[in-house]
Amino acid sequence: MLVKRKRRKGPGQEGLITASPFLMPSLIGLLVFSLLPLLISAFISLTDWNGLDQLTAPGFFQEHFIGLDNYKAILSSPEFWGVLWNTFRYIIMYIPLMLVASLGVAYLLSRQRPGVTAFRIIYYIPVLTSWVAASMIWKSMLSPEYGAVNNILAVFGIQGPGWLLDEAWAMSAIVLVSVWKDMGFFGLILLSGMVGINKSYYEAASLDGAGSWQKFWKITLPLMTPAIFYVLIVSLINAFQLFPQIMIMTDGGPNGATQVMVERIYKYGFRYYRMGYAAAFSWILFAIIMVCTAIQMKGQERWVNYDS
Repeated sequence: MLVKRKRRKGPGQEGLITASPFLMPSLIGLLVFSLLPLLISAFISLTDWNGLDQLTAPGFFQEHFIGLDNYKAILSSPEFWGVLWNTFRYIIMYIPLMLVASLGVAYLLSRQRPGVTAFRIIYYIPVLTSWVAASMIWKSMLSPEYGAVNNILAVFGIQGPGWLLDEAWAMSAIVLVSVWKDMGFFGLILLSGMVGINKSYYEAASLDGAGSWQKFWKITLPLMTPAIFYVLIVSLINAFQLFPQIMIMTDGGPNGATQVMVERIYKYGFRYYRMGYAAAFSWILFAIIMVCTAIQMKGQERWVNYDS
């Protein structure tokens, strides 16, 4: 006679059941403030909603639903491809310059010298400054006529460009300000990876006659690749979400030279009252970020070294 045995719960299941009451507040917050807005945004992207009519009004779906028309209009618009190119142009300039500057800051601050702690604090101050305040200050400093930057260049006999008023220089100015603001944050991350490297590697390399550059190239960089990979992921996502410095310093100008994805999303949603179009724009941006992140995650297998 067969006796049906009662399946015993594993330790993992018991732990999950015990933790469930404590996880519920966070899960509810995730549902209400993250997943639900995503679903609503996806629905709005399929409508021509102006942001003013009530979503729950009778007949809203029949009146405003337009399917994929917003996506078709965006992808067939020359403006979208110009804005996308501006965004990638910013990324192409920003990420290499930011990475080099952050590595330089991390390397300098990793040296044990008198006052190095004070310098670490000084380098991090721009990170603590709000983008609004920083952008206002730099907008004044980059003024072609009265700005401090061009006045300093004039001392050396160099005529400064129009910066934010020049189509050829406006995006470069945004990149320089962004690197100044972010290199302290990313430099701190790289610094933590640099000081965590086992010093015995450098001692062994010194016995073999390796110089400073060989140590940096053969030891420091390979062992810092996990930190560098994290910086690349975060900085790429942040670069796609470029917004406050654009709105304050150029407002998308001159002549559309600094129009980027998030700037367009904001203006279509809150200036032109085309909320459905803006929502579709945001989902396209989401898809682009996901694809770029997936490529980075796949590519890390070839160059990221997790062996310490």
